[in-house]
Amino acid sequence: MRTTRTTFLLRASIVLAFSSYFAAPVMAQRLGQSNLVQSFPVGNGPQFLAFDGTNIWVSNSDGGTLTKLRARDGALQGTFAVDLFPGFLVFDGANIWVSGFGNFTVCKVRASDGALLGTFPIGSLPQGLAWDGENVWVALWYDGSVAKLRGSDGVLLGVYDAGETPIGLFFDGENIWVANGPAGTVTKLRASDGVPLAKRNVGGTYTHSFAFDGAKIWVTVSDSNSVVAFRPSDGKIQGTFSVGEFPAGIAFDGENIWTANVYSDNVTRLRGRNGVITRTITVGDASSDVLYDGNSIWVANYLSDTVSKISR
Repeated sequence: MRTTRTTFLLRASIVLAFSSYFAAPVMAQRLGQSNLVQSFPVGNGPQFLAFDGTNIWVSNSDGGTLTKLRARDGALQGTFAVDLFPGFLVFDGANIWVSGFGNFTVCKVRASDGALLGTFPIGSLPQGLAWDGENVWVALWYDGSVAKLRGSDGVLLGVYDAGETPIGLFFDGENIWVANGPAGTVTKLRASDGVPLAKRNVGGTYTHSFAFDGAKIWVTVSDSNSVVAFRPSDGKIQGTFSVGEFPAGIAFDGENIWTANVYSDNVTRLRGRNGVITRTITVGDASSDVLYDGNSIWVANYLSDTVSKISR
């Protein structure tokens, strides 16, 4: 049952029906001279987002489905049943992978038509996902580890220590970075063999998700209402910047960092080079994830059962 933000936090910590083929925006709001916000209905409890190059995918964590929207105009392309509580998403170039909170599995869904290609038992509580070009990495909350699955067939290749309570994952081209949730740390693993290379305390006690601006890795620190930028080579902190209340999802648009702020029902835009806040935009209730598709910003609104599209 989903009625409050507490449900979102509990899942993250242990951690549509439609009348026509085309989904019309339920809201369009012009912001100043440069931003248009549109809202599109999806399933129950939209929590995480992925982009396949053409479409936006949404995990409806209270509805057991994925929603596929055409990024160009938000038109509904399909609703697909997956795990009881679908969570994080990642695109591998052809397929969408889904961490299943409900059945402790990872699902593989063909992006072209939503066909379920496989469901792979993973144990523990699967959280964040990352794609390294060949393999899918899965954060395993209960075990304090990450699993590596072969992308072609989902075969388990290894399980590696990642520090306690791993949530968000990020692949930097060589290494896997792990946000260790309530531990307030980030862990760096070598992607080739899972060897731990470093662990850093970035302040606060709830690291959640990552974005990369080409020089710095950014991580949301939810309990301190901030984001931290650090250098990937040695983990040296480059800055800590205040955003909205309980930032979770984060994205980079080529110039700016965006955070989805669960308790503030908004997104914050910061200039990537210096962390200065340049915009705060109200979207739906319990903004949980944010994504950039190359043209627009998308936001999952957990309590509104919508996603917002911010066009510039």
